[in-house]
Amino acid sequence: MINSFILIQTTLNENLSNPAIQGELKLSFWEMSLKGGWIMIPIVLLSFVAIYIFFERFFAIKKASETDINFMNRIKDYIHEDKLESALALCQSKNSPVARMIEKGLQRIGRPLNDINAAIETVGNLEVSKLETNLPTLATVAGAAPMLGFLGTVMGMIKSFYTMSMEGNNIVVSKLADGIYTAMVTTVAGLIVGILAYLAYNILVAKIEKVVFQLEANTSEFMDILNEPVE
Repeated sequence: MINSFILIQTTLNENLSNPAIQGELKLSFWEMSLKGGWIMIPIVLLSFVAIYIFFERFFAIKKASETDINFMNRIKDYIHEDKLESALALCQSKNSPVARMIEKGLQRIGRPLNDINAAIETVGNLEVSKLETNLPTLATVAGAAPMLGFLGTVMGMIKSFYTMSMEGNNIVVSKLADGIYTAMVTTVAGLIVGILAYLAYNILVAKIEKVVFQLEANTSEFMDILNEPVE
């Protein structure tokens, strides 16, 4: 196999010195992609999936992280004034994870504090689960795209070695080009999609962690309000 690689390299060097072949090396991005063969189709589809999930989740998480700085102060005032209906109405007017958690806590007022806290945590877990929708799919894309690229690499090299075995010592680089193109292009494409999907996944995870921190902070503040002594 080592001898075969040396032979391919030697043939490539000899042919690349040819001015006619050098002119043919100028390929557009689209032409280069087509050189990857059919394996580029699933890689491109995975890239579209990753882009869609990233932007859809990015804006969903961004919306969930938006909070009204006066929300908890108003809830505190309503509780102290014994206006639970107004507090519930305020929560229902806000389409946010924090509001839904506090609403569940307000509905449990009168029960033991541990029960209230458990109910709020359950809602919080459900909200976080919603935010994490499709993240496993994005993680799968990050792992599957490079593997598809490597599959294309193996297929391309098999094609090149088969051509080389048929030609013997009279190898023409143009006959090896298809296999080599498939090997190189699919590898690059798979790695690009995999790396970008991996980065996108970690960006979304970091943003979700910030939302979780906000939810925990608001839960703690709500429980502190309920623990305050009645004047």
